[in-house]
Amino acid sequence: MPARTTQAEFDRHKAIATGKSYIDFALYGGLVPGNLKEIPKMAASGAAGFKAFMATTGSTLPGDFKNVDDYDLYRGMQAIAKTGLRLSLHAENAVLTDRLAAEKIAQGKTTIQDYLDSRPPLVEVEAVRRALYLAKMTGCKLHFVHLSTGEAVNEVQLARAAGQDVTCETCVHYLALTGQDFEKIGPLAKCSPALRTKAVQTQLWQKVQAGAVNAVTSDHSPAPASMKADPNHNIFDVWGGISGAQNNVDLFYDVAVRSGKLTIFQFVQLIAAGPAALFGLKDKGELVIGKDADIALYDPNQSYVLSPEDLYYKNKISAYVGFKIGGRITQTLLRGQTIYTLDDGFMTQPTGTFLVNQNSQGGTAYADHSKRQQEILN
Repeated sequence: MPARTTQAEFDRHKAIATGKSYIDFALYGGLVPGNLKEIPKMAASGAAGFKAFMATTGSTLPGDFKNVDDYDLYRGMQAIAKTGLRLSLHAENAVLTDRLAAEKIAQGKTTIQDYLDSRPPLVEVEAVRRALYLAKMTGCKLHFVHLSTGEAVNEVQLARAAGQDVTCETCVHYLALTGQDFEKIGPLAKCSPALRTKAVQTQLWQKVQAGAVNAVTSDHSPAPASMKADPNHNIFDVWGGISGAQNNVDLFYDVAVRSGKLTIFQFVQLIAAGPAALFGLKDKGELVIGKDADIALYDPNQSYVLSPEDLYYKNKISAYVGFKIGGRITQTLLRGQTIYTLDDGFMTQPTGTFLVNQNSQGGTAYADHSKRQQEILN
């Protein structure tokens, strides 16, 4: 399916999800080379924000997502700033990662450790610094997705303290897994940024504990098992990304709350209130009168070992298969109605609805999309 980088594709993807999603959903628009004119149009169609890659995406499929260079990023930030929406960035230096990988491959070094060495922390930190300056010069609201190092988070903190509108997130896998775990699990744990050493992970945890991270997410990357296989023993040929959305809550509870690293309040802020605030989902993220009654009931005493049969994914693979997890989601409610129980699975026909960022230009949801588009274009 072509990437969501035009208004036509945005509207098509929204139509595909409508009536098939069990939860309420919002969608990014994509910033890629050559689509500046589509930015205000996708904002008018209800984009919750925009997404761009500074690193090479790895896909060669026609119409698929492509990374931006500095010029495209600069011009894209200028266009996105006019919409009032936030740009989410995958921040890694494309030149460094591509050429370091090419060096390894040319030398016949294609192991997991070689992959880790080709994406050192510096490629993330440098990209974050560069993007922060461009965002400062353009007035673009910025959000860094899946940061893997405390040093990169520190750059975000410094910019925020100086008055810049910038936020960041990390992922459960960067807090639960290390490069050593990658060696044990194999290709299913390949992702970018790469999993880090225990020392780098400890620094990241310190930033999370200090409240410097706005959300903890999955960066879910589904793929068929064939794309995660490594028959030629060349990890660079394996598709990158971890399928992790289903275990975002239970595994994160284990490594965060059960471990004593975070309080239950901090946990809820990172998985619910923080993400809702980032993208203007004002009816979500909190259990208060007037907001949607979206509730997940979690039993911390139902331990289990994750198996492929437990997964609801179309492609039943996960880096976490075989992990003993301390508790389970037993029931999920959407706007006060039960949509899932552990015993019976999904209970109803999908009732999820499309959500619009209420922090967009003008501060409203713009129910009339044509009016909204005209205001943005002006």
